[in-house]
Amino acid sequence: MSKKAVILYSGGLDSTTCLAMAKEQGFAPYALSFAYGQRHSVELELAKQNATNVGAVEHLVVEFDYRKVGGSALTSDIAVPKEGVGSDIPVTYVPARNTIFLSFALGWAESLGAYDIFIGVNALDYSGYPDCRPEYIAAFETMANLATKAAVEGSGHFTIHTPLIHLTKGEIIRRGLSLGVDYGRTHSCYDPTNDGVACGLCDSCRLRLKGFAEAGMADPIDYRD
Repeated sequence: MSKKAVILYSGGLDSTTCLAMAKEQGFAPYALSFAYGQRHSVELELAKQNATNVGAVEHLVVEFDYRKVGGSALTSDIAVPKEGVGSDIPVTYVPARNTIFLSFALGWAESLGAYDIFIGVNALDYSGYPDCRPEYIAAFETMANLATKAAVEGSGHFTIHTPLIHLTKGEIIRRGLSLGVDYGRTHSCYDPTNDGVACGLCDSCRLRLKGFAEAGMADPIDYRD
């Protein structure tokens, strides 16, 4: 029987590739998504539609309203920047988001008897978020093994897998294509139109388009600009 693994799955390019990689490694993927009031909810709708199609054994969607916290262009009325990736942490950073997401993943993993969690963070082609760095992931893994009954009693050791962390976006896309990922069923835009068309100008769109250019192919989704 395959070992269970919880996969943080947004419906985007990176998380879908991450799920495919976990499955290739022999894990039974349990996909975890969040409806937290994000403006780019089209990504979540794709996740709901496609989770089992991309190999998830089960798909759990956790709902909470992070708009009450604010502090990000993704959860408030702050405009999403369209001028390209800069050197500063952008306003699309959502305060403590990966810590919250990983905490839910850790809780579900412990209840499932799973000790492996996959997250599609990247430290090369990304927007500079502090909770995507290797040192952050290492710190969370240490915490996970101090904070859980399963780890303290010696039932198992939790591992946070980050298979994309040192890959360029082009390398991620090529890897996903080799595993049969259909990127036409993914979405990445931070500021899509009401009918779900990607803007083509936000950081996430720019990085995605750069990746497809590096991979030598056209992005299969539609763009407004």
